[in-house]
Amino acid sequence: MAKGHFDILLLLGRPASGKSEIIDFVKKLNPIKRSEYYHLGELKEIDDFPMLWTWFEEDDILSREMGKTRMHTYPDGMFLFNYQWDLLIRRMNMEYQKQLRDTADFHSEYTTLIEFSRGSEHGGYKSAFSNLSDEILKRAAILYVDVTYEESVRKNQRRFNPDKPDSILEHGLPMDKMEKLYKEIDWQDVIAGNPTHIMINNIPVPYVVFNNMPEKTDSPDKLAQPLLESLDILWKLKNQ
Repeated sequence: MAKGHFDILLLLGRPASGKSEIIDFVKKLNPIKRSEYYHLGELKEIDDFPMLWTWFEEDDILSREMGKTRMHTYPDGMFLFNYQWDLLIRRMNMEYQKQLRDTADFHSEYTTLIEFSRGSEHGGYKSAFSNLSDEILKRAAILYVDVTYEESVRKNQRRFNPDKPDSILEHGLPMDKMEKLYKEIDWQDVIAGNPTHIMINNIPVPYVVFNNMPEKTDSPDKLAQPLLESLDILWKLKNQ
């Protein structure tokens, strides 16, 4: 891992927990401050939401415009197969490999931010983690943004802009999908008995839980110090 910043930060949590707001905050930081205080280099993002949204758009074109069979989802937007959730993880592995391919000595300058949510209904974090590449796991640290299901629902409804359903910061899920996909999560099961590291595919990956209740990600002033403290703890765990 390059001295001074994380190679890979996995940013996890329920939908609308504050993950995208954290990314927006660190992207706007002065690069020197971001590196020295938050241990983040120049940023490259990998988010599975644009990938799955492409599936929705393709199916819409196929069914509505071309009269063809949908390839990825049912008309209600649910995936045809549960393994598509793990396919998205494999896609993120591939995107990371492209970053390494396209930039020599990539991590001397860059931190890759990998963002996703998982619910127990579609395999949870246990399944998602098992599909991450060893190359990612060996370099990764996890920041889990913790909110209750009720808070996730509240913020999901607050941020949703029906005119921009494909927007990272303004997309939202209808209530029936929120309940089915994300009411139950397995995060506590995954970390049980492991206060600082999760063993994934025999690789220890450090994690820190960022408590976003009461909400801190709605204001840069409220977010700055707690995020700094959480990332500093995580940095020390990664470098033990």
